[in-house]
Amino acid sequence: MAQTLEFLTRQQATLTSIRSIVHTMKTLSAINASPYEQAAQAIAEYRHTLVQGFAAFAYRTGPLQTGPLQSSTTQISQQLLVVFGSDHGLCGGYNELLAEQVHQYAIEIEQGLKHELDLKHKPQPLTLLCVGAQMSDALQARGLIPEAVLLPPASADGIGRLATELVTRIEAFSQAKGLHSSTVNSTAVGLAFTQRAEHHLRDPHIQALLPLDPSLLARPKRWDSRSLPDYNLPPDTLLSALLRNYLFASIFGAAAEAMVTENAARLALMQQAEQSVDERLEEVKGELNYVRQTDITNELMDVIIGHLE
Repeated sequence: MAQTLEFLTRQQATLTSIRSIVHTMKTLSAINASPYEQAAQAIAEYRHTLVQGFAAFAYRTGPLQTGPLQSSTTQISQQLLVVFGSDHGLCGGYNELLAEQVHQYAIEIEQGLKHELDLKHKPQPLTLLCVGAQMSDALQARGLIPEAVLLPPASADGIGRLATELVTRIEAFSQAKGLHSSTVNSTAVGLAFTQRAEHHLRDPHIQALLPLDPSLLARPKRWDSRSLPDYNLPPDTLLSALLRNYLFASIFGAAAEAMVTENAARLALMQQAEQSVDERLEEVKGELNYVRQTDITNELMDVIIGHLE
């Protein structure tokens, strides 16, 4: 009986330590999610400003001829997909769900089917850039080998660093001097990340980035302002700057959204784990009290019987 009591006491101490760790991780996940959510909201406003910049450029310049920036007539020669995942575990099936989505996407490309980039020409093999070691493992488990694995941001301040590096890698992959050239737009670039959905759910998502959506450069029929848009820079220089900042904002937004959903997934898992530990801890406490009471009862019975004898 003493051995069982000792075992239950050790088990109670172990569960108490585990609960403390789980509670700490749950708190950290809740705290970490807030700065990333604020960053996602801020970059969404900046991206909206860039969209207005494209509209002002198109209104001032006039209708642009269907050309390299339009996806409808662009011959796609290369495809690149940036996959945003986690570098650490304990977030449930967060990486596996997105990796499966990417796997299905790769199968569609191999079969030459029409996919989310809405290409009219037969796609070329897919090149992957992966953010996060855990996501890399999930992709490799499905036979998808990333060309490079990047570190995710350690804080909200690091999202800009990651976005800048990815824009540079996209430029290098496209083998272009400027992002407004036709060479870049012969490259289809997509972003794969997990985004927030309704009812506190998460949704794996693949977003087309390049070629640009033709609607971005469509000339508005009317300009809702008394001041007409104008600019002083050369059109090519301005368009290149708009495009590069648009890529940066889109990648920044995807990275921030991925970090928000990663911390939300870890928070949900830690809440479940905490509840399970609490339930098991209550069971162990009940068993421990029962064993202690039984032990005391047996000792008292021995004393009573010895006294009667």
